[in-house]
Amino acid sequence: MQIIRGINKLQPASTPCVATIGNFDGVHIGHQVILKKLLIYGQKLQLPTVVITFEPLPQEYFAASHIPARLTRLREKLQILKELGIDKVLILRFAPKLIDMPAEIFIERILVQALRVQLLLVGDDFRFGKQRLGDFHKLCESGIHYGFQVQKTETITDAAARVSSTRIRQLLSHADLQLAKQLLGRSYKISGRVGYGAKRGRSIGFPTANINLRRQVSPLQGVYAVRIYGIGEQVYLGVANVGQRPTVSTNNFVLLEVHILDFNGDLYRSYLEIEFVHWIRGEQQFASIELLQHQIVQDIDAAIRLFADQNIISQ
Repeated sequence: MQIIRGINKLQPASTPCVATIGNFDGVHIGHQVILKKLLIYGQKLQLPTVVITFEPLPQEYFAASHIPARLTRLREKLQILKELGIDKVLILRFAPKLIDMPAEIFIERILVQALRVQLLLVGDDFRFGKQRLGDFHKLCESGIHYGFQVQKTETITDAAARVSSTRIRQLLSHADLQLAKQLLGRSYKISGRVGYGAKRGRSIGFPTANINLRRQVSPLQGVYAVRIYGIGEQVYLGVANVGQRPTVSTNNFVLLEVHILDFNGDLYRSYLEIEFVHWIRGEQQFASIELLQHQIVQDIDAAIRLFADQNIISQ
């Protein structure tokens, strides 16, 4: 999969393409319907598929004081798009240069001249360009002028409501991992590289792999039973804490700490993928390290029982 980072890296495409535009945070089942439709058009027209997305996400740019939790880091999103079979991803930096670009220039420079779009999939509520004056109807008019088709994407619903990234964030914040899994089309996972910590976990008998979430806000918090991928071919079981560690730290950044059962080794700089299997409890502050140690033992016991009840074993 080819990745193009920014307008300045765009070169006129050698062949036309079919494309779609969106944030695709989480790449949930609603997004997957759109992407599979794009792949079908690509096969039918024998053209490469292109996903146009933004970094940072527009809502992160405009809501700096109330940033929504990201479901997927850019690296995770790109990996899912690659697995789905997308040929090319254009990452547009969401900044004043793009925000102030008139809709007509966006269409002409990016869609027509650079990408040579023959078919574009967008939602009928999609807005773009300076003062958000570009919309679905503007794209349709431009399609007639430049010779490309514009198709509406479908709103995907389940029995309860519309499938959306916002809804999945709410489910994760309420520890509803099962319904979140249904809407994502897979278990919720967070991946990242293990960094050095203060080694407090090791000092109290429970060593942890510490992963910087690279997110300003986490979609979930608390203690979870987890599966760990990335340590050779084996899948390990463990207990993870997502939060600010109020008992041992005064920092306000969010960290993912994972205690891996039946493992003793150095994982520094390893890239791990953590699958959240079951919520155990919310994050809490303890009056002493001894009380924290006692609770960790209970958390591990709870995780082991959950794994046994669901017949989940290390692989």
